Amino acid sequence: MSIVLYWHPMSSASPIACALVELGVPHERVKVDIRTGEQRRPEYLALNPNGKVPTLTVEGAPMFEALAIHLWLGHRFGIERGLWPAAGTPEALQALSWCAWGYVTYGALVGRLHVATQGEEVWRSAAQAEATMRGLSELLAVLDARLAAQPWMLGADYSLVDLVVGSVLGYSVYLGAPVNDHPHVKDWLARVQARPAMQIES
Repeated sequence: MSIVLYWHPMSSASPIACALVELGVPHERVKVDIRTGEQRRPEYLALNPNGKVPTLTVEGAPMFEALAIHLWLGHRFGIERGLWPAAGTPEALQALSWCAWGYVTYGALVGRLHVATQGEEVWRSAAQAEATMRGLSELLAVLDARLAAQPWMLGADYSLVDLVVGSVLGYSVYLGAPVNDHPHVKDWLARVQARPAMQIES
């Protein structure tokens, strides 16, 4: 199977590169220089009309959106490698729920925090950042309670769900999210980030 990842280091495509390594999936990587605008070239827009990374092609057919790619990788390769639960199990329902939680529920607040603290000057707001931090803390408390009862997102063993959720949380730490106020989350995230597959940035 021919799989190509279009990516840029230190971007939202990095977790996909890490997932491919974690899963042991042979693939080719094509760097798209988002600093010089390569993502807006017509040949790239033909693969990803959003003009962003990541894009994954499978036998030449493209897919985009990091969450969609993660879920496809989990279903296609993760089950046989013990990194994604089998279809029809309660764990499979939890996997979908927590991946969506990471990218959508938690991720939406991370996006707001980015705008309030790192965005264009006209959109920056200390009050908005403070309110967003409170929302993030509430969500982190939910996750902390789960991780107080088990070492990994789905139970006793590491899975691709840990990588997916951990990637979003890792970026939120960079923005100042109060992850360190939640000890079980802090410990879990350190273990996720210590995995060899998470060191991929070249």
